[in-house]
Amino acid sequence: MEPTAEDAVAGDFALINKLDIQCDLTALSDDLRESLESEEKQKGKSSKREDTNELIQSQDIEEKLGSGEPSRSVKVHTVPKPGKGADLSKPPCRKAKEIRKERKRLKLMQQNRAGELEGLQAQCEPLSSSPPKAKCNQPKSLEDLIFESLPENASHKLEVRVVRSSPQSSQFKATFQESYQVYKRYQMVIHKDPPDKPTVSQFTRFLCSSPLEAETSPNGPDCGYGSFHQQYWLDGKIIAVGVIDILPHCVSSVYLYYDPDYSFLSLGVYSALREIAFTRHLHEKTSQLSYYYMGFYIHSCPKMKYKGQYRPSDLLCPETYVWVPIEQCLPSLENSKYCRFNQDSEAVDEGRSKEPDRLQVLYKKAIMPYGVYKKQQKDPRDEAAVLQYAALVGQACSERMLLFRN
Repeated sequence: MEPTAEDAVAGDFALINKLDIQCDLTALSDDLRESLESEEKQKGKSSKREDTNELIQSQDIEEKLGSGEPSRSVKVHTVPKPGKGADLSKPPCRKAKEIRKERKRLKLMQQNRAGELEGLQAQCEPLSSSPPKAKCNQPKSLEDLIFESLPENASHKLEVRVVRSSPQSSQFKATFQESYQVYKRYQMVIHKDPPDKPTVSQFTRFLCSSPLEAETSPNGPDCGYGSFHQQYWLDGKIIAVGVIDILPHCVSSVYLYYDPDYSFLSLGVYSALREIAFTRHLHEKTSQLSYYYMGFYIHSCPKMKYKGQYRPSDLLCPETYVWVPIEQCLPSLENSKYCRFNQDSEAVDEGRSKEPDRLQVLYKKAIMPYGVYKKQQKDPRDEAAVLQYAALVGQACSERMLLFRN
């Protein structure tokens, strides 16, 4: 709520004094004295002349400049002296926003009583940069929200542990059964699986066994590269597990399962944000580890479409294999389930297979280039399948991978 007009004017004059605004205050008060004396003389001569003169209500400026408090009202002439310009007995017209800014500066200087120097510095700086408390209005970073410290007497305690799943670490083995029970309940309640489907062997094959080898590097993350389970412990028990792969250039999110009793916590969203923050944390030490992969995006599937809510994010063009901002892809996906994201019609896959004869084949326990292998096989159907494989994996991978042929 704005103060009354009288308080506003009083505050304005107090600000003139406090903020050291340059103004000829002595001349101003002398003019008021002369106006008052002239008015007293005119009173005895003619009351009609006084009635015809335009009068206004104003505060005693001399008293106000010293104390900043409102005083009694007096009558002064509004007509300025010749050559004086605008009526200096009135406060200058200003916008309410400017008045509020000056009040804010005054309040800050009153709080800071260390000296006049700091007060003058606050006058010269913009309002947004002078008070340190202005930062509290800024949006918090992801790390500030996730890693915000809680009091010691908090009602609940959340702990996140990263344990290697392949090869299985001692921490993973110690918590295997508890983790599996959470997975089993998740599959039965959320995905409606029958009780005999989420078995231990199925769980192990699906989310524990991995083709990735454990690897450590001096410049890599402390936990190393490979496959991990990110366990969420609430008050001493596992409520969710995120299955992730830590690779040299990215963290790949594989799967998430959680206790259905805690569905109200939106653990899918929280775990994704937590994994993004984890990726940024790893990037601080390992600069080339810069990306977070959420897997395939299926626009027509609600269970997969949610991935597009995290921004900024890109989708991979299925024909040219370049990353395209998802905002540019969504209009095309609304019209077709499959589409080319790269708008350049002449662009091609730079890593496409250009020399298929160099493709590596494993045939009869021997490794050989495809150029050697095809001399032994004359089946055109096999050649078409091999060329399709080469087109899908690209030149670099076709020389690093082995295509098995029986």
